[in-house]
Amino acid sequence: MMKFLVPFLMLIFCTSAVTAQRKDTVTAKGNAVSYADTVKKTKADSPKVILPHNPKIATKRSAMIPGWGQAYNKKYWKIPIVWGALGTCVGFFVYNRNEYVAARDAFRLFSDGDPSNDIQAKPKFRPLASDPSGIIAYRNAVRQNVDYSVLAFLVCWGLNVVDATVDGHLKEFNVNENLSLRVSPSYIPQTRQTGVNIVMRLGK
Repeated sequence: MMKFLVPFLMLIFCTSAVTAQRKDTVTAKGNAVSYADTVKKTKADSPKVILPHNPKIATKRSAMIPGWGQAYNKKYWKIPIVWGALGTCVGFFVYNRNEYVAARDAFRLFSDGDPSNDIQAKPKFRPLASDPSGIIAYRNAVRQNVDYSVLAFLVCWGLNVVDATVDGHLKEFNVNENLSLRVSPSYIPQTRQTGVNIVMRLGK
């Protein structure tokens, strides 16, 4: 009887040990999953780091692409104004450049002594075929307008950069109760004169 009892008890003990080991493994895995979920929740609940607004970034972006600095400053309504101003300058440049080329070609056609090719000039210049001096004046005027268009384009681009820079600096400008300007009447007993006091309060 003891022969069968001892192996039977050993078999039951081994089975219990394996079962306990499996339970511990499952528990450990469960704890690992729970820890991972805790880490994910901690990362999700942690506050996002907000970088301070940098006016230099707005300046550089506007210098590279007009309107990009305004977008960085979150002044999106200014972007159409910037592009509209620059687009207008480009439109004037293209129009005046085309008129300059047309006037230049018309003057050459009327001055070459061959009336047969005068028809190649634009119709509005043909009445001036006998007196090309008017074409010269028009050509010089549109040539000047071309230069003005380029200058206006550069000025608008520069204003776009200045606007983005100023907005970038004013983005973090502190305006609260600790920064105030107060105007009040005053009286100076020594001179018996009245006046106005202007007091600017900075900080607490």
